[in-house]
Amino acid sequence: RTGAIDTYSEENMNNVTGTVFSVTARFNESSSIHLSNYSSFLLQFLLLIFVLSGLSVLRLDAGRLVLGPLRRMLKIVSLYAKNPLAKAPKKKSHRSIRSSGFGSDSETDISSDEESFDGDLDHQDQLGNFETEQLISAVTKITDLLRKCWGVAGAGIISANLARQEDGLTAVFNPCVPGRMVYALFGFAAIKGFDHMLRSLGEDIMVLINDVAAVLHGECYRWGFGDSGQCNKNLGAAFLMVYRIGDAKEVKEKRDRATDVIFDSVNTEKERNLAFSVIRRRKNKRSGGAASAAALNVKRKVIKAPKNAKAETLALSSLPGISTFTDRAVLGMLKTYAGIYRDQKLLNWRDDFRLGAGVGAFSVDMIFGMDAGWAVEGAVGSEFKIDATYLSPHVNMASRMMSACKQYGVSILLSQAVEELLSDQARTKFRHLDTVTVKGSSVKQKIYTYDTRHKGVDFFLYERSAEYADLDAERYAPNLWHIDMDLRAMRQHVSDEFLDAFNRGRDLYLAGKWEQAAKHLRAANGIMAETIAEEGTMEEELNEIRARTNMMSAEDAEVEEAHLRSEMGDGPSQRLLAFIEEHGGRAPSTWRGFRPLTSK
Repeated sequence: RTGAIDTYSEENMNNVTGTVFSVTARFNESSSIHLSNYSSFLLQFLLLIFVLSGLSVLRLDAGRLVLGPLRRMLKIVSLYAKNPLAKAPKKKSHRSIRSSGFGSDSETDISSDEESFDGDLDHQDQLGNFETEQLISAVTKITDLLRKCWGVAGAGIISANLARQEDGLTAVFNPCVPGRMVYALFGFAAIKGFDHMLRSLGEDIMVLINDVAAVLHGECYRWGFGDSGQCNKNLGAAFLMVYRIGDAKEVKEKRDRATDVIFDSVNTEKERNLAFSVIRRRKNKRSGGAASAAALNVKRKVIKAPKNAKAETLALSSLPGISTFTDRAVLGMLKTYAGIYRDQKLLNWRDDFRLGAGVGAFSVDMIFGMDAGWAVEGAVGSEFKIDATYLSPHVNMASRMMSACKQYGVSILLSQAVEELLSDQARTKFRHLDTVTVKGSSVKQKIYTYDTRHKGVDFFLYERSAEYADLDAERYAPNLWHIDMDLRAMRQHVSDEFLDAFNRGRDLYLAGKWEQAAKHLRAANGIMAETIAEEGTMEEELNEIRARTNMMSAEDAEVEEAHLRSEMGDGPSQRLLAFIEEHGGRAPSTWRGFRPLTSK
């Protein structure tokens, strides 16, 4: 109610005697209370917002500086456990980490080799400024080092030791995991004249080897199908390159699935044709039962065919796409051959006085050998030292092919197993040199070469940028064997007349008609010598030898000049002629159309 004020004067108070009275005052504080309650609510609400904001900031910093990097570390380990050969994922930018938060439900997929994140990092967020980032850097570097040291053969070791067990714990490190059977193409590449380089360069030989490896590895990775091209061993003078097709079990399963698809389509067509035949023959009751039985028999045979195929030895030529796979592997070797004669770092070694006596007569030369087949992939050694490698007669065969290049005077040799896997366009460019058995093997096989020559060829004119070279590899088509400028330039000294003469001589040689074979081989050698002489490069090299005569003995100069003149002809023709002359020019009675290569 509304309050009222009564005023009493002193006179009125004096007249009142013996009367007791009280004064009650009522105050309406509702508006003040409402204001106080509203202020208290607002204060608590702002305090809650402040606390939540503070927690969010702390949460963000914890995610960015601790939990996020730890989670990335686990992802990196999981990535390498799944695929040890994958490239290291790039670091997220500061911006992307803040936007995602450590508690985001969406997981970043880092299994892609091409993963990248936009945005520049602030200086304070650069890798290595925080302890967790240093741990990430260490994990990435260690796994990258393992991948580069052990290569594709050591991928199983890395994967087996990084993968989690069923109880969520990782096992004790065990480098000697069981090996596994794989199918692959094996290529050996070696630097010619390595002993001379080693004695001349001393500790600088490492620089030369690394310059060669940069070209070889780059072309191997570029032309390998997918991630199949890998360097397994760097042996100083030689390199083992592996183009991995896949695990034996996996390859067979994929081949069987492809076979099943083919047989299913054949089975469907057969059943359709037989069904129509049965319908037509039902008009004749006597032949209806026989037709039905025939239909069942055919169906049974078609279904059983894939099962029988599983028991057979796997033929690599039966794999879909193997010709493209093999073509690209061989192209990696041939592109390396062209690359070593246009790489500027390798060309600079020509002017090194220790190697070429200061007259530019030195050049880095390489030879290549390749075979295809199975191998056991795994680690060899103990807990103290292991080597991830491949154990197989096919690896040894690739090494024998490489060594045989010296005997035949060629730069690359392929075994028959590899030649059979090439595309038809590629096979027309390879020359069958001989039929042999190599040391340590009784298997008779043909050997093939791609005729190459670098003298008189300016490979730098055909150089392509890394981007365009990658596109050439990704867009490979078999007609590349006819249009690629590198391939055409290194083989420009080969004529149809020469090939016709050599092929006739080789066939007569294998047939045991050595007297007639020698005539054709000498003709082929003469044609090649005339072709090279017309280029004019041989005279320049003879002048270089004469210029160095005062720096070497007369005997050494004569030997080098004789060797140079022998290079004017065809190395394989000269090798076959030498073998014929060693046996008196007539085939022995025991001749069976092949010969053993006695040296490694």
